Amino acid sequence: QVQLVESGGGLVQAGGSLRLSCAASGRTFSRYVVGWFRQAPGKEREFVARITWSSTITYYVDSVKGRFTISRDNAKGTVYLQMNSLKPDDTADYYCAAGAGGVRPDAYYYWGQGTQVTVSS
Repeated sequence: QVQLVESGGGLVQAGGSLRLSCAASGRTFSRYVVGWFRQAPGKEREFVARITWSSTITYYVDSVKGRFTISRDNAKGTVYLQMNSLKPDDTADYYCAAGAGGVRPDAYYYWGQGTQVTVSS
């Protein structure tokens, strides 16, 4: 079993920044790719970014490239999503997930409870 807990969401003005955290625990959490997904009201859940515990190679959806940065701290078992130059379209519930990787939600086996990000114009 893997447990994931997101934090760091909130309300921010357009152009501002937030840093989300995903704290991972469980005996086998380091075996999995960690991804960030988001879901806005009335829309499908979409992939945002991913990273592994053993590599610095990252991948982002086109809409956040140059603005968001995913990183990790293996000692703390935590993955971060630094979000800069936020736009109202970034408003969504953000979820941390662990699994096999890729961009499809069904490839991720464990999910956190989500943290809400609201960007005002």
